[in-house]
Formats: sequence, C-alpha cells, structure tokens
Amino acid sequence: MHLELVTIVVDEYDPAVEFFVGVLGFELVEDSPSTTSVGGRAKRWVVVRAPGARTGILLAQADGERQRAGVGEQAAGRVGFFLRVEDFDSAYRRLVAHSVVIEESPRVEAYGKIVVFRDIAGNRWDLLGPA
Repeated sequence: MHLELVTIVVDEYDPAVEFFVGVLGFELVEDSPSTTSVGGRAKRWVVVRAPGARTGILLAQADGERQRAGVGEQAAGRVGFFLRVEDFDSAYRRLVAHSVVIEESPRVEAYGKIVVFRDIAGNRWDLLGPA
C-alpha cells in the first residue's frame, strides 16, 4: 500500500506546472485532457512528482467559488507539505533565485536544516535538509 496522489488546488494549470517543474524540479508525470465529474466541463489531469518519489501531486484548477476560496489554504494556514532534499543549500538558492516567497531565514533543528516557503498557490511548505 502507498499513497498515490494528493491534490493541490491552484488558480491555473500552467503557472502551477511551471512552479513545480521549473522551480522545484519535479517531473511532469501526466498532463491529459479530462472533464469534470459534475457538469462535464473541460479540465486537465495534471500530475507532478518529485524525482524518485512514488507519491504524486494532482494539480487541480479551482472550479467554482468554493474551490477558489480554498486556493492557498490546503492546510488552513499551517505548513501542510514537507519537501526533503539532500542538498538544502542548493535547493534554497534555487527558491531565492526564482523569487519564491520565503517566510523566514533558514535554521537548523535536531532533524535538519529547515525553511518555510509558499508554493504558487500560497500553501506553506517546509524545505528540509540534513543538519
């Protein structure tokens, strides 16, 4: 058993793909046309995944006011996503170079280096590396 996908609701597909692939270095696993289950409106099935990972992220474009209200609030303001990297300093420099919103200075905890950043939708993430 493994967790196959988690969903992040985004404003638009293309900027979200650019963020996850172009900024974070994820792989684009799938980008296929689809339709909504209610109403049959056109949508895309867009999945990205960190290199070597089994669990992917389904990037779902908000459909309707309720979903638009949830963009950036996947975890109700808490850090809801945790990205572990081998080379923290390189990953951090990449975030800075792409003007990603970083909430604090990197710090070292018992479990490693950490910094909180926001994704393209505004969700809070921990970037985690070795101590």
